[in-house]
Amino acid sequence: MDKNYSERHKVILSQLKKEISFEAGIKNLIDLREDLFLNHVEKYFSRLSKDDFCKIPFAGSTGNKDATISWSIYHVFRIEDIICHNFISNDEQIFFAQNYQKKMNCSVITTANEMNDEQMIEFSKDLNPDELFSYAKEVKNVSQKVLSNLTFKQAKEKVSEQQKQKLLMQNVVSTNPEAFWLVDYWCKKNIRELLQMPFSRHWIMHIEACEAICKKL
Repeated sequence: MDKNYSERHKVILSQLKKEISFEAGIKNLIDLREDLFLNHVEKYFSRLSKDDFCKIPFAGSTGNKDATISWSIYHVFRIEDIICHNFISNDEQIFFAQNYQKKMNCSVITTANEMNDEQMIEFSKDLNPDELFSYAKEVKNVSQKVLSNLTFKQAKEKVSEQQKQKLLMQNVVSTNPEAFWLVDYWCKKNIRELLQMPFSRHWIMHIEACEAICKKL
């Protein structure tokens, strides 16, 4: 993890654990996300070609670099959309509410964890990059409004069995073993613990992979 982002992330996690510093932790989390989005995600869409979004220069490698940039961005924000609206705000996901499956020409409604390299490439070729960017930006903005209203008490709440069953009924996580582990992973956590991964560290991990892909390209 980038040293600057890593240090900021550690501070945020520490702040979120204490009621007295929780509000500052949320503010710093939002600031970190804004920096990541402006300095990395937005630049991919302004500088890379459609073809660049669909390449896997590290095919066969381990870790997050074995992916396309298009898949990585979709994956990060699809997961955040699911987590935010199913487990925190308890309302409709942006993906469905704004009909982004059709707008993006997206072949799945899942997190896309289940895809192999060949499927990622074909998936990325089909995606509309302009609408993918719109989806990512809208998910980020809406999530940050939700986070701004989150209380320390709410952050300590665990995912309920009802929320888990709703998630399963939506079929937004593939039953493929490469993806289905996410259900138990998410549902064993409280909201504060979920902020650590889908809302912060998950961004950093995949953005660092995208930066490596860009350099390789």
